[in-house]
Amino acid sequence: MSDLVAKTSIDRRLAEIVRPVIEDLGFELVRIRLQGGKTSTLQIMADRPEGGINVDDCADISTAVSATLDVEDPLEDAYHLEVSSPGIDRPLTRLKDFATFEGYEARLETNQPIDGRKRFKGMLAGIEGEEVLINVEEGTIGLHFDWLSDAKLVLTDDLIAEMLRQKKEAGVEIENLDETAFDDIETETGTPGDSKD
Repeated sequence: MSDLVAKTSIDRRLAEIVRPVIEDLGFELVRIRLQGGKTSTLQIMADRPEGGINVDDCADISTAVSATLDVEDPLEDAYHLEVSSPGIDRPLTRLKDFATFEGYEARLETNQPIDGRKRFKGMLAGIEGEEVLINVEEGTIGLHFDWLSDAKLVLTDDLIAEMLRQKKEAGVEIENLDETAFDDIETETGTPGDSKD
């Protein structure tokens, strides 16, 4: 079974190099992408196994990963290293993510059409074996994890409330938060099974 942490062969190679470094610091690699441009950007998303990563943690990961990449030298050209948290509407890249975020809305995309569609939006209903369960308009369907090409949480008031609750439980100070900025987040129209997303 694969995962969505690294998609391309160079991403997978880079993941092999940086994953042990990130794990030795007590974090998990959520996603890695090398993106082209005038100067390439190596984007790394990391998190704690129990969730919650801050700017200082990202700086520590960046320092450790930079040192390892300097030694391993897997990239010929210059690049920028960008280390971040997965964010609230995080990508779902490992099978366990779908169990962790059961009950939250997500958008999933498959490699090939399944019954004529590749996009699914609905409430995550956990996992069963290697299948991701999602409640769509037609009912609960199972998508084999290996069929997925992309998956991420949908930013909703419930998701924001849960993330804030987790931060408070973890003792993270939330200063100067303007909660009114989140008041109109769930403004999308359509039904959970709408395939036009």
